[in-house]
Amino acid sequence: MPIRLDKIPPLALRPQRPRFLLWLGLLLLFCLLGAGGTLLFGDKTLLQRPSDFWRMALSIPILVWCVLGFGRVLLHVGQQGAADGWDEAREVDMIRKIRQGRRSQQVLAVSLQTALRQPEDEPATQLEVLLSGTMALKSQASRLDGATLRHSCLSCDADENPEAILLSIWAQTLANLAPTLAQLPDDQPLALLLDTDIGLPDKQWRRVWRQAWRESGIRQCIEPVDGSGLAALDQWLDQRIGDRALLLVLAVQFAPQQPEGTAEAAVGLLFGNRLTQTTLAPIAYIHRPEQERKPTPDDLLYAARQALDWVPLESTSIERVWRVGIDAQRAVDFASVLSEVPMPVNKTGLCNLDAMLGHPGCASPWLAIAAGTQAIARGVGPQFIFSGGGAAAGLWGAVLMPVSALLK
Repeated sequence: MPIRLDKIPPLALRPQRPRFLLWLGLLLLFCLLGAGGTLLFGDKTLLQRPSDFWRMALSIPILVWCVLGFGRVLLHVGQQGAADGWDEAREVDMIRKIRQGRRSQQVLAVSLQTALRQPEDEPATQLEVLLSGTMALKSQASRLDGATLRHSCLSCDADENPEAILLSIWAQTLANLAPTLAQLPDDQPLALLLDTDIGLPDKQWRRVWRQAWRESGIRQCIEPVDGSGLAALDQWLDQRIGDRALLLVLAVQFAPQQPEGTAEAAVGLLFGNRLTQTTLAPIAYIHRPEQERKPTPDDLLYAARQALDWVPLESTSIERVWRVGIDAQRAVDFASVLSEVPMPVNKTGLCNLDAMLGHPGCASPWLAIAAGTQAIARGVGPQFIFSGGGAAAGLWGAVLMPVSALLK
């Protein structure tokens, strides 16, 4: 559930204090009315007894004034107490929401495969190519129908069996994660999030997936979880932050139905809860992502600022910005946000994965998290991720932090 601090009700309106001059004027008015009433309706012999006259003329007005004044004081005290109670409850709610909003996940293991990685390459080689801005987006044969389209793919061999390619992709992803999982006990629960867009029939690709898992040698049992994209991570932070289970995300875009301008990518990420996971040393921390509510510059600006506030972190501390899964029509909004929130936008500080690879679809946020985590492992500082997953979904902002920065 999104944490909206801007929707927290305002402070209570404070009651106005009783005005001294007004009540002094009322006292004088009551005394005049009392004296006038006594002259009109009192015994005429009272004028010959001044002490009795003034006692009768003033006692009742002063008594009425005291009763009204006491009632006004009680009303003020009650309103003040109600306002204090509202403000205290508001502060407790705000503190709870801030603590909930500032939850984060450990990034424990990463696997990343894009068109810029050759089978024999080390992960560091792919990262170097990514950070250098090398283009993998080019015109080549589509995997499904052979049409020549501009896209990037994980294997350039159009004649190769798609099932065999997909099996090798998943096998490589799991092989990259297996050494980390091998350090955990066999009874360590794993929650598996499969975030996929695969242009093969479900029955076909799921059979390939099960084969890859069986052959991976990973001992832990998995429990599937529903969801997709950063919304699934946001939900995990809300509902399962105290779980012993680790969240294993496998995101694949492979042979999409409309490959024009897209990128094939395979990502594996292992997340741990900071409250329960102490066996593995984290590589980085991914803080609560924030999604824009409407596709407008103002909403995207709010999301970016709120994502930074969850750390909390000054925008000038960000060393690299990742842009991925953002359609061309939102480029103006993206540029507007960067002008309002100062971040590094030079050639070395901004990495446009869409321009290099194409649109990674469902793998977009996970691709940026994986690449940013690998950059942090090499000593780069805080990262900011702008990501989307399609034209209909709102864009997200998220901060990826080095472990050392949170220990200071």
